Amino acid sequence: MRFSLFIHMERWDDAISEEQHWANLVELVQLAEAGGFGTVWIGEHHSMEYTASPNPMPQLAYLAAKTSTIHLGAGTIIAPFWSPIRAAGETALLDVISGGRAELGVARGAYQFEFNRMAGGMPAADGGKYLRELVPAVRKLWEGDYAHDGELWQFPVSTSVPKPVQKPTPPIWVAARTPETHEFAIANRCNVQVTPLMKGDEEVQDLKNKFDEARKNHADADFTPQIMVLRHTYVHSPEEPEGWRAGAAGISKFYRTFSAWAFGKKDPDNGFLEPMPEENFAERPEFELENIRRNSVIGTPDEVIERVRGYEEMGYDEYSFWTDNSMTHAEKKRSLQLFIDHVVPQFAN
Repeated sequence: MRFSLFIHMERWDDAISEEQHWANLVELVQLAEAGGFGTVWIGEHHSMEYTASPNPMPQLAYLAAKTSTIHLGAGTIIAPFWSPIRAAGETALLDVISGGRAELGVARGAYQFEFNRMAGGMPAADGGKYLRELVPAVRKLWEGDYAHDGELWQFPVSTSVPKPVQKPTPPIWVAARTPETHEFAIANRCNVQVTPLMKGDEEVQDLKNKFDEARKNHADADFTPQIMVLRHTYVHSPEEPEGWRAGAAGISKFYRTFSAWAFGKKDPDNGFLEPMPEENFAERPEFELENIRRNSVIGTPDEVIERVRGYEEMGYDEYSFWTDNSMTHAEKKRSLQLFIDHVVPQFAN
Protein backbone atom coordinates (compact mmCIF):
# COMPACT_ATOMS: atom_id res chain seq x y z
CA MET A 1 0.00 0.00 0.00
CA ARG A 2 1.38 3.39 -1.01
CA PHE A 3 0.30 6.66 0.61
CA SER A 4 -0.40 10.05 -0.88
CA LEU A 5 -1.65 13.42 0.34
CA PHE A 6 -4.66 15.13 -1.25
CA ILE A 7 -4.72 18.81 -0.33
CA HIS A 8 -6.00 22.26 -1.27
CA MET A 9 -5.73 25.76 0.12
CA GLU A 10 -8.93 26.11 2.15
CA ARG A 11 -10.16 29.54 3.17
CA TRP A 12 -13.34 29.55 5.23
CA ASP A 13 -13.16 33.30 5.92
CA ASP A 14 -10.68 36.18 5.85
CA ALA A 15 -9.11 35.35 9.22
CA ILE A 16 -6.00 33.91 7.55
CA SER A 17 -4.35 35.36 4.46
CA GLU A 18 -3.83 33.53 1.20
CA GLU A 19 -0.09 33.66 1.82
CA GLN A 20 -0.44 31.92 5.18
CA HIS A 21 -2.75 29.26 3.75
CA TRP A 22 -0.16 28.54 1.06
CA ALA A 23 2.64 28.34 3.63
CA ASN A 24 0.50 25.87 5.60
CA LEU A 25 -0.03 23.72 2.51
CA VAL A 26 3.70 23.64 1.78
CA GLU A 27 4.45 22.62 5.36
CA LEU A 28 2.03 19.69 5.21
CA VAL A 29 3.45 18.53 1.87
CA GLN A 30 7.00 18.60 3.23
CA LEU A 31 5.83 16.71 6.32
CA ALA A 32 4.20 14.08 4.11
CA GLU A 33 7.34 13.69 2.01
CA ALA A 34 9.51 13.25 5.11
CA GLY A 35 6.97 10.71 6.36
CA GLY A 36 7.26 8.47 3.31
CA PHE A 37 4.26 9.59 1.23
CA GLY A 38 4.77 8.92 -2.47
CA THR A 39 2.61 11.64 -4.08
CA VAL A 40 0.87 14.93 -3.33
CA TRP A 41 -2.33 15.61 -5.27
CA ILE A 42 -3.80 19.08 -5.90
CA GLY A 43 -6.97 19.52 -7.94
CA GLU A 44 -8.59 22.27 -9.98
CA HIS A 45 -11.45 24.50 -8.82
CA HIS A 46 -12.54 27.99 -9.76
CA SER A 47 -13.92 30.96 -7.80
CA MET A 48 -14.32 28.89 -4.61
CA GLU A 49 -12.34 29.97 -1.59
CA TYR A 50 -12.94 26.69 0.22
CA THR A 51 -10.93 24.85 -2.45
CA ALA A 52 -8.71 27.61 -3.82
CA SER A 53 -6.93 26.03 -6.79
CA PRO A 54 -7.47 27.61 -10.23
CA ASN A 55 -4.58 25.59 -11.69
CA PRO A 56 -2.62 22.84 -9.92
CA MET A 57 0.41 23.19 -12.22
CA PRO A 58 2.06 26.35 -10.76
CA GLN A 59 1.44 25.05 -7.24
CA LEU A 60 3.09 21.74 -8.09
CA ALA A 61 5.98 23.49 -9.85
CA TYR A 62 6.64 25.52 -6.70
CA LEU A 63 6.48 22.35 -4.62
CA ALA A 64 9.00 20.74 -6.97
CA ALA A 65 11.57 23.23 -5.71
CA LYS A 66 10.64 22.63 -2.08
CA THR A 67 10.76 18.81 -2.21
CA SER A 68 13.04 16.17 -3.66
CA THR A 69 11.29 12.79 -3.83
CA ILE A 70 7.52 13.12 -3.59
CA HIS A 71 5.63 12.87 -6.89
CA LEU A 72 3.53 15.86 -7.92
CA GLY A 73 0.03 15.00 -9.08
CA ALA A 74 -2.59 17.16 -10.71
CA GLY A 75 -5.52 15.51 -9.01
CA THR A 76 -7.42 16.35 -11.12
CA ILE A 77 -7.60 18.80 -14.03
CA ILE A 78 -11.12 19.34 -15.38
CA ALA A 79 -11.04 18.11 -18.97
CA PRO A 80 -13.48 20.60 -20.58
CA PHE A 81 -11.43 23.53 -19.27
CA TRP A 82 -8.22 22.46 -21.03
CA SER A 83 -7.01 21.82 -24.56
CA PRO A 84 -4.92 18.70 -25.19
CA ILE A 85 -1.94 20.82 -26.27
CA ARG A 86 -2.03 22.87 -23.08
CA ALA A 87 -2.52 19.84 -20.82
CA ALA A 88 0.34 17.95 -22.49
CA GLY A 89 2.76 20.88 -22.47
CA GLU A 90 2.09 22.03 -18.90
CA THR A 91 2.35 18.53 -17.48
CA ALA A 92 5.54 17.86 -19.42
CA LEU A 93 7.05 21.14 -18.18
CA LEU A 94 6.21 20.12 -14.62
CA ASP A 95 7.91 16.78 -15.31
CA VAL A 96 11.06 18.56 -16.50
CA ILE A 97 11.09 21.02 -13.59
CA SER A 98 10.64 18.23 -11.05
CA GLY A 99 13.10 15.75 -12.55
CA GLY A 100 10.45 13.26 -13.65
CA ARG A 101 7.96 13.47 -10.77
CA ALA A 102 4.79 14.66 -12.57
CA GLU A 103 1.54 12.68 -12.61
CA LEU A 104 -1.61 13.77 -14.43
CA GLY A 105 -5.11 13.14 -13.11
CA VAL A 106 -8.10 13.97 -15.31
CA ALA A 107 -11.78 14.32 -14.38
CA ARG A 108 -14.92 15.31 -16.20
CA GLY A 109 -15.80 17.98 -13.58
CA ALA A 110 -18.66 18.15 -11.12
CA TYR A 111 -19.83 21.62 -10.09
CA GLN A 112 -22.32 23.21 -12.45
CA PHE A 113 -21.25 26.49 -10.82
CA GLU A 114 -17.85 26.14 -12.50
CA PHE A 115 -19.26 25.09 -15.87
CA ASN A 116 -21.47 28.19 -15.84
CA ARG A 117 -18.34 30.33 -15.55
CA MET A 118 -15.70 28.33 -17.42
CA ALA A 119 -17.66 26.57 -20.17
CA GLY A 120 -20.53 28.87 -21.10
CA GLY A 121 -23.09 27.00 -19.03
CA MET A 122 -22.43 23.61 -20.62
CA PRO A 123 -24.07 20.85 -18.54
CA ALA A 124 -21.48 19.39 -16.20
CA ALA A 125 -22.72 15.91 -17.13
CA ASP A 126 -21.33 16.48 -20.65
CA GLY A 127 -17.78 16.68 -19.32
CA GLY A 128 -17.19 12.97 -19.84
CA LYS A 129 -16.86 13.24 -23.60
CA TYR A 130 -14.12 15.86 -23.13
CA LEU A 131 -12.24 13.51 -20.83
CA ARG A 132 -12.49 10.69 -23.35
CA GLU A 133 -11.11 12.84 -26.16
CA LEU A 134 -8.45 14.65 -24.15
CA VAL A 135 -6.65 11.68 -22.58
CA PRO A 136 -5.53 9.83 -25.75
CA ALA A 137 -4.67 13.13 -27.46
CA VAL A 138 -2.37 14.16 -24.59
CA ARG A 139 -0.55 10.85 -24.77
CA LYS A 140 -0.07 11.21 -28.55
CA LEU A 141 1.31 14.73 -28.11
CA TRP A 142 3.83 13.48 -25.54
CA GLU A 143 4.99 10.85 -28.03
CA GLY A 144 5.68 13.29 -30.89
CA ASP A 145 4.05 15.04 -33.85
CA TYR A 146 0.31 14.56 -33.91
CA ALA A 147 -2.64 16.15 -35.73
CA HIS A 148 -6.08 15.92 -34.13
CA ASP A 149 -9.48 16.02 -35.82
CA GLY A 150 -11.94 15.21 -33.08
CA GLU A 151 -15.48 16.14 -32.16
CA LEU A 152 -14.39 18.73 -29.61
CA TRP A 153 -10.88 19.80 -30.63
CA GLN A 154 -9.19 20.10 -33.98
CA PHE A 155 -5.60 21.17 -34.57
CA PRO A 156 -2.91 20.62 -37.23
CA VAL A 157 0.34 18.77 -36.58
CA SER A 158 1.53 19.70 -33.10
CA THR A 159 3.60 18.20 -30.31
CA SER A 160 4.20 18.63 -26.61
CA VAL A 161 6.90 21.19 -25.91
CA PRO A 162 8.77 20.35 -23.81
CA LYS A 163 8.69 16.56 -23.83
CA PRO A 164 8.29 14.82 -20.48
CA VAL A 165 11.25 13.23 -18.72
CA GLN A 166 9.40 10.01 -17.79
CA LYS A 167 9.36 7.30 -20.43
CA PRO A 168 7.21 6.36 -22.16
CA THR A 169 5.02 9.06 -20.51
CA PRO A 170 4.07 10.37 -17.08
CA PRO A 171 1.32 8.29 -15.42
CA ILE A 172 -2.24 9.34 -16.27
CA TRP A 173 -5.00 8.80 -13.72
CA VAL A 174 -8.73 9.00 -14.48
CA ALA A 175 -11.30 9.84 -11.82
CA ALA A 176 -13.85 7.05 -12.23
CA ARG A 177 -17.20 6.12 -10.76
CA THR A 178 -19.21 4.38 -13.49
CA PRO A 179 -18.26 1.04 -15.08
CA GLU A 180 -17.89 2.85 -18.42
CA THR A 181 -15.24 5.22 -17.02
CA HIS A 182 -13.31 2.35 -15.45
CA GLU A 183 -13.41 0.62 -18.84
CA PHE A 184 -12.19 3.73 -20.64
CA ALA A 185 -9.33 4.27 -18.20
CA ILE A 186 -7.93 0.77 -18.44
CA ALA A 187 -8.43 0.57 -22.23
CA ASN A 188 -6.38 3.76 -22.51
CA ARG A 189 -3.56 2.62 -20.20
CA CYS A 190 -4.58 4.86 -17.33
CA ASN A 191 -4.66 4.34 -13.60
CA VAL A 192 -7.88 4.98 -11.67
CA GLN A 193 -8.75 7.33 -8.80
CA VAL A 194 -11.95 6.71 -6.84
CA THR A 195 -13.65 8.47 -3.95
CA PRO A 196 -16.75 7.29 -2.10
CA LEU A 197 -17.25 10.83 -0.73
CA MET A 198 -19.62 10.44 2.25
CA LYS A 199 -20.40 6.79 1.63
CA GLY A 200 -18.92 3.93 3.63
CA ASP A 201 -16.72 0.97 2.87
CA GLU A 202 -19.46 -0.82 0.95
CA GLU A 203 -19.00 1.91 -1.68
CA VAL A 204 -15.23 1.47 -1.56
CA GLN A 205 -15.73 -2.22 -2.30
CA ASP A 206 -18.25 -1.52 -5.07
CA LEU A 207 -15.83 0.85 -6.81
CA LYS A 208 -13.08 -1.77 -6.57
CA ASN A 209 -15.45 -4.36 -8.06
CA LYS A 210 -16.05 -2.08 -11.06
CA PHE A 211 -12.30 -1.69 -11.50
CA ASP A 212 -11.76 -5.44 -11.27
CA GLU A 213 -14.46 -6.12 -13.84
CA ALA A 214 -12.88 -3.64 -16.24
CA ARG A 215 -9.48 -5.28 -15.72
CA LYS A 216 -11.01 -8.65 -16.49
CA ASN A 217 -12.33 -7.26 -19.76
CA HIS A 218 -8.80 -6.18 -20.71
CA ALA A 219 -6.91 -9.16 -19.32
CA ASP A 220 -4.77 -9.44 -22.47
CA ALA A 221 -3.35 -5.90 -22.12
CA ASP A 222 0.37 -5.48 -21.38
CA PHE A 223 -0.42 -2.74 -18.86
CA THR A 224 -1.14 -3.22 -15.15
CA PRO A 225 -3.39 -0.37 -13.97
CA GLN A 226 -3.22 0.96 -10.43
CA ILE A 227 -6.17 2.08 -8.31
CA MET A 228 -6.18 4.75 -5.60
CA VAL A 229 -8.88 5.41 -2.99
CA LEU A 230 -9.29 8.94 -1.67
CA ARG A 231 -10.72 9.27 1.84
CA HIS A 232 -11.21 12.09 4.34
CA THR A 233 -8.83 11.12 7.14
CA TYR A 234 -8.41 12.33 10.71
CA VAL A 235 -6.26 10.62 13.35
CA HIS A 236 -6.55 11.49 17.04
CA SER A 237 -4.70 10.33 20.12
CA PRO A 238 -6.00 7.28 22.03
CA GLU A 239 -5.80 9.50 25.10
CA GLU A 240 -8.66 11.59 23.67
CA PRO A 241 -11.56 9.12 23.37
CA GLU A 242 -13.86 11.89 22.13
CA GLY A 243 -11.24 13.26 19.75
CA TRP A 244 -13.10 11.88 16.74
CA ARG A 245 -15.87 14.45 17.19
CA ALA A 246 -13.68 17.35 16.06
CA GLY A 247 -12.71 15.48 12.91
CA ALA A 248 -16.29 14.50 12.12
CA ALA A 249 -17.48 18.08 12.67
CA GLY A 250 -14.76 19.41 10.34
CA ILE A 251 -15.77 16.97 7.61
CA SER A 252 -19.46 17.79 8.16
CA LYS A 253 -18.75 21.47 7.54
CA PHE A 254 -16.81 20.55 4.39
CA TYR A 255 -19.76 18.61 2.95
CA ARG A 256 -22.33 21.17 4.04
CA THR A 257 -20.25 23.74 2.16
CA PHE A 258 -19.92 21.35 -0.78
CA SER A 259 -23.73 21.13 -0.81
CA ALA A 260 -24.03 24.93 -0.81
CA TRP A 261 -21.83 25.13 -3.92
CA ALA A 262 -23.30 22.11 -5.68
CA PHE A 263 -27.00 22.46 -4.85
CA GLY A 264 -27.58 25.81 -3.14
CA LYS A 265 -29.33 28.76 -4.72
CA LYS A 266 -27.30 31.57 -3.14
CA ASP A 267 -24.60 33.50 -4.97
CA PRO A 268 -21.16 33.51 -3.35
CA ASP A 269 -19.87 36.63 -1.62
CA ASN A 270 -16.38 37.38 -2.91
CA GLY A 271 -15.64 33.68 -3.31
CA PHE A 272 -17.21 32.56 -0.03
CA LEU A 273 -20.40 30.59 0.61
CA GLU A 274 -21.66 29.73 4.05
CA PRO A 275 -22.18 26.02 4.65
CA MET A 276 -25.78 24.90 4.57
CA PRO A 277 -27.14 24.83 8.12
CA GLU A 278 -27.18 21.54 9.99
CA GLU A 279 -30.98 21.53 10.25
CA ASN A 280 -31.18 21.20 6.46
CA PHE A 281 -29.78 17.68 6.83
CA ALA A 282 -31.97 16.45 9.68
CA GLU A 283 -33.36 13.73 7.40
CA ARG A 284 -29.95 12.81 5.97
CA PRO A 285 -28.37 10.19 8.26
CA GLU A 286 -25.02 10.39 6.46
CA PHE A 287 -24.56 13.86 8.04
CA GLU A 288 -24.86 12.58 11.61
CA LEU A 289 -21.47 12.80 13.28
CA GLU A 290 -21.47 9.12 14.23
CA ASN A 291 -22.06 8.18 10.60
CA ILE A 292 -19.38 10.56 9.36
CA ARG A 293 -17.03 8.88 11.85
CA ARG A 294 -18.01 5.46 10.50
CA ASN A 295 -17.91 6.34 6.81
CA SER A 296 -14.79 8.53 6.79
CA VAL A 297 -11.46 7.30 8.14
CA ILE A 298 -11.52 8.84 11.61
CA GLY A 299 -10.08 7.34 14.75
CA THR A 300 -7.07 6.42 16.83
CA PRO A 301 -3.99 5.10 15.04
CA ASP A 302 -5.05 1.51 15.71
CA GLU A 303 -8.54 2.15 14.34
CA VAL A 304 -7.16 3.83 11.23
CA ILE A 305 -4.65 1.01 10.67
CA GLU A 306 -7.55 -1.46 10.69
CA ARG A 307 -9.49 0.57 8.11
CA VAL A 308 -6.51 1.04 5.81
CA ARG A 309 -5.65 -2.64 6.15
CA GLY A 310 -9.14 -3.39 4.87
CA TYR A 311 -8.49 -1.32 1.74
CA GLU A 312 -5.20 -3.10 1.22
CA GLU A 313 -7.01 -6.43 1.46
CA MET A 314 -9.55 -5.21 -1.12
CA GLY A 315 -6.61 -4.75 -3.48
CA TYR A 316 -6.14 -0.98 -3.48
CA ASP A 317 -2.64 0.13 -4.49
CA GLU A 318 -2.70 3.64 -3.01
CA TYR A 319 -4.45 5.27 -0.07
CA SER A 320 -4.78 9.04 -0.37
CA PHE A 321 -5.02 10.95 2.90
CA TRP A 322 -7.55 13.72 2.13
CA THR A 323 -6.88 16.71 4.36
CA ASP A 324 -9.74 18.96 3.21
CA ASN A 325 -12.00 19.85 6.14
CA SER A 326 -12.63 22.95 8.24
CA MET A 327 -10.09 22.15 10.97
CA THR A 328 -7.18 24.40 11.83
CA HIS A 329 -3.73 23.94 10.38
CA ALA A 330 -2.42 22.82 13.79
CA GLU A 331 -5.12 20.13 14.02
CA LYS A 332 -4.41 18.91 10.49
CA LYS A 333 -0.68 18.81 11.15
CA ARG A 334 -1.15 16.83 14.36
CA SER A 335 -3.42 14.33 12.60
CA LEU A 336 -0.99 13.88 9.70
CA GLN A 337 1.93 13.39 12.08
CA LEU A 338 0.05 10.69 13.99
CA PHE A 339 -0.67 8.95 10.67
CA ILE A 340 3.00 9.14 9.70
CA ASP A 341 4.28 7.97 13.07
CA HIS A 342 1.87 5.11 13.67
CA VAL A 343 0.02 4.09 10.49
CA VAL A 344 2.60 4.33 7.70
CA PRO A 345 5.16 2.02 9.38
CA GLN A 346 2.56 -0.76 9.49
CA PHE A 347 2.49 -0.83 5.68
CA ALA A 348 6.18 -0.43 4.92
CA ASN A 349 7.34 -2.70 2.11
